[in-house]
Amino acid sequence: MSVAEQNSQEADIEAISQSIRAILDKQKAAHIADGPISAERRIEWLDRAIALVVDNQKEIVEAMASDFGHRSHDQSLMADVMGSINPLKHAKKHLRQWMKPEKRKVQFPLGLLGAKARVEYQPLGTVGIISPWNFPVNLTFTPLAGVFAAGNRAMIKPSEFTPATSELMARMFRSAFDETEVAVITGGPAVGQAFSKQPFDHLLFTGATSIAYHVMRAAAENLVPLTLELGGKSPVIVSDTAKMDEAAAKVMTGKTLNAGQICLAPDYVFVPEAKLDSFVDEAQKSITKMYPTIKDNPDYTSIVNQRHYDRINSYLDDAKQKGAKIVEINPANEDFSQQQAHKIPPTIVVNPTDDMKVMQDEIFGPVLPVKSYRSVNEVLDYVNGHARPLGLYYFGEDEKEERTVLDRTTSGGVTVNDVIMHVSMEDLPFGGVGPSGMGAYHGIDGFRTFSHAKAVYKQSNAKMVAEMFRPPYTSKSRKRLMGMIKK
Repeated sequence: MSVAEQNSQEADIEAISQSIRAILDKQKAAHIADGPISAERRIEWLDRAIALVVDNQKEIVEAMASDFGHRSHDQSLMADVMGSINPLKHAKKHLRQWMKPEKRKVQFPLGLLGAKARVEYQPLGTVGIISPWNFPVNLTFTPLAGVFAAGNRAMIKPSEFTPATSELMARMFRSAFDETEVAVITGGPAVGQAFSKQPFDHLLFTGATSIAYHVMRAAAENLVPLTLELGGKSPVIVSDTAKMDEAAAKVMTGKTLNAGQICLAPDYVFVPEAKLDSFVDEAQKSITKMYPTIKDNPDYTSIVNQRHYDRINSYLDDAKQKGAKIVEINPANEDFSQQQAHKIPPTIVVNPTDDMKVMQDEIFGPVLPVKSYRSVNEVLDYVNGHARPLGLYYFGEDEKEERTVLDRTTSGGVTVNDVIMHVSMEDLPFGGVGPSGMGAYHGIDGFRTFSHAKAVYKQSNAKMVAEMFRPPYTSKSRKRLMGMIKK
């Protein structure tokens, strides 16, 4: 890039930034002018959001199918439509309780003299939301449950990789919300860069770890607090006590949902050495039952674009070149070299080595490495030797072993005897740890993430309290002080 081109790009970003800032300033001014946001108004915002999803469900499904080349309509209804409505309804049901001041204890003996302490949860103001392409509706509306419940306004930057869905959401929000309540800013990387550097009261980013570095750096310019929902290589540990057919079916269900384009998708599986072949066989059976055909099957989703299609296939090419055993699950023996979409059949990579790209990068597709092990300690050493994942999954009936896995690994969340499902429990916090993210939301945890916990202390009117802390200091006050300084 020439100096002139770089200067032009910087000028474009600055112009975009100013237009975004103008909207943010309007929202901040409205927040201050309106004063405390009542429970009734928060519920109204939530109701409007619920109505948008319900009333536009057909258009939502069609837009996502268009963006992906093909996306299962039923999956979209389940994950993006129903998956958006449930968090909004949960927040609506509980926000009055969440809003109540929380009583806290007062230091002895001030409590005995009438002093009181509490925490009040106050709206932050405007929350920025950068949502991804893989579940573009769910990961826009789900955070709004906590944002609205906490009494905030929102500015949303949806992904440019799903342009039809992003434009649809922009129209939807314009039809139901004033720009001072919710604003959607669409566009490519330049818009994303300008959006990230705004002085929001909080910023939520869901996406790739590689992009999170830039978002965090931009947010740091204004000391904007962040919630980062990233990803990583989420492991599955299949115990010797697990029912192999059930474990394989659940793993493959999670791996083929959205064609594996899920931040919480099982990324690799550890199976007891003696049961490796059994797991692979059961995985093949489960896919054949779910998807007897794949190429034109409306239930099977396409990879979102050519770039990601090429990336996933490059992992398979790399694994083949390095000697891995590849098991492509293609029940009808279909030819995928000619197709309208970018479908990749479910593929298992058996006992890959760590020098293979499939074991180094988050896969984000329907490719599943399966590794054998002899002892659980070997598995735990492997998991702990790599970056902390967003999710971890354990299958088995050995409670002691389950406890060992939970105690000796660190991940954003865990599902036992299934995959992914902990994210759908609205009363559990959802978030990562380390490279897989920071902060959490969903349910009451989302309400608190998007609120300021304000400490309020009300002093006792007892004359004795005031005199306790004022000079002149006497032997009596010194004795009282020394009585409090002890082991």
